[in-house]
Amino acid sequence: MWVLLGVGVLVLGFVLRLNPLLVIVISALVTGLTAAWAPGVGVTDLWAAAVATLEAFGKAFNDSRYFHITWLILPLIGLLEREGLQERARIVISKAKAATAGRLMLVYLVLRQATSALGLTSLGGHPQMVRPLLAPMAEGAAEADGPISDRTRYRIRGMAAATDNIGLFFGEDIFIAIGSIVLMVGFLQQAGIVVEPLQLSVWAIPTAIVALMVHGARLLMFDRTLERLSSAAEETEGSK
Repeated sequence: MWVLLGVGVLVLGFVLRLNPLLVIVISALVTGLTAAWAPGVGVTDLWAAAVATLEAFGKAFNDSRYFHITWLILPLIGLLEREGLQERARIVISKAKAATAGRLMLVYLVLRQATSALGLTSLGGHPQMVRPLLAPMAEGAAEADGPISDRTRYRIRGMAAATDNIGLFFGEDIFIAIGSIVLMVGFLQQAGIVVEPLQLSVWAIPTAIVALMVHGARLLMFDRTLERLSSAAEETEGSK
C-alpha cells in the first residue's frame, strides 16, 4: 500500500503545477524507497534503493538517447521565430487570394498523411511545423478579408494542431516498419493470432482514406465557420 505514495506525489505535483521532470523523479524515488522499506531495513539499504532507482532512470535515458536528438532542433525554431518566421509566413500566404485557412490545412493534411505513410513522420509536428508555419499561415489566410478576433485565432490554431495529429495518426500505420505496427503484431501473436506486418499496413489504407475524406470535409466547412465568426464580429463592432 505504501508503494502507492509515489502515485500520490505524482498527482499532487501536477495539481500544484510544479516542474514535471522534478515531480516524476521525486515520485520514482518515493516509490523505490517505499518498495524497499520493511521492518529492520536500515538507512544504508534505503540509500542503495534510491541509488538503484536513479540508475534505472539513467539506463532508460541512455538506452533511448538517440530519440532525444530531435530536441536539438528546438533552439533553431526559437531563433527563427525571434527573427520573424511567423510574420513572414503570415504575410506570404495573405497575398495568395485563393488561399483560405481550410484549403491550406487541407493541403497540409494530404502532405502530412502521405509523408507519414512513407515513414517520414519527422517532417511535420507541432513544434517544428504547426506553431512556426502552418498556424501563422492559416491565420494570415483568414486575415486577408480583415482582422480576426482572438476567439477565431485560437480556433484556427486548434484546427491546425488537430490536422497535424490526424494526418500523422492515420498515415503512419501504412508504413510497415513503424512502431505501432510492430506493437500490434507482437500483441496479436501473444493472443495466438499470427499476422504479417504487411497485412496490417494494407488494411490501414482504407482507414487513412476515410480519415482524409472526413477531416478534409471538416476543413472545408471550417472556412464557413470562420466566415460566420467574422460576420458576427463585424456586427458586434457595428452595434458598438
